[in-house]
Amino acid sequence: MHAVFQELYEKYHQDVYQFLFYMVKNKEQAEDLVQEVYIKVLRSYDRFEGKSSEKTWLFSIAKHVAIDSFRKQKGWKNKLLETFDWNKQQVKDVAPLPEEVAVKNEQVQLLYRCLDKCKMDHRIVLILRYIQALSIQETAQVLGWSESKVKTTQHRAVKALKAHMEELEEKGGNSNAS
Repeated sequence: MHAVFQELYEKYHQDVYQFLFYMVKNKEQAEDLVQEVYIKVLRSYDRFEGKSSEKTWLFSIAKHVAIDSFRKQKGWKNKLLETFDWNKQQVKDVAPLPEEVAVKNEQVQLLYRCLDKCKMDHRIVLILRYIQALSIQETAQVLGWSESKVKTTQHRAVKALKAHMEELEEKGGNSNAS
């Protein structure tokens, strides 16, 4: 079991952390929740039936851990609506020009500010599909939804995200975005 756990951790802990970070918008809380996910993995791995991939099983656990965390917090609905402090965001391009950094940083900030305005179902589908690069089938398994529901929610989420971005751009939230 130790070898299996170690393999799961090494293979997926960064993806699980990133997913939780996008959900809770707090580094320390995301780290704590990753630990919680792997504690649940240790306790329940013997019940894992292999009906989905280990990765989708882990994301399903992570989703439940994040939702439980929101429920435990006082005013969890307000927590979901908080905006992320993008001043700490690092640009990872190799030696970009300063104006490229400014434009890219503004576009990323706009995207994530708008992602925060999306409904929880929309946000989670966008994170799983586009940030975590899960397939429709894997996303359906993580969420316990049909593939049709994932596709419909994804379509609506992209449409809502685009509308939020256009609205913010019209208000002058990002004059450099196209």
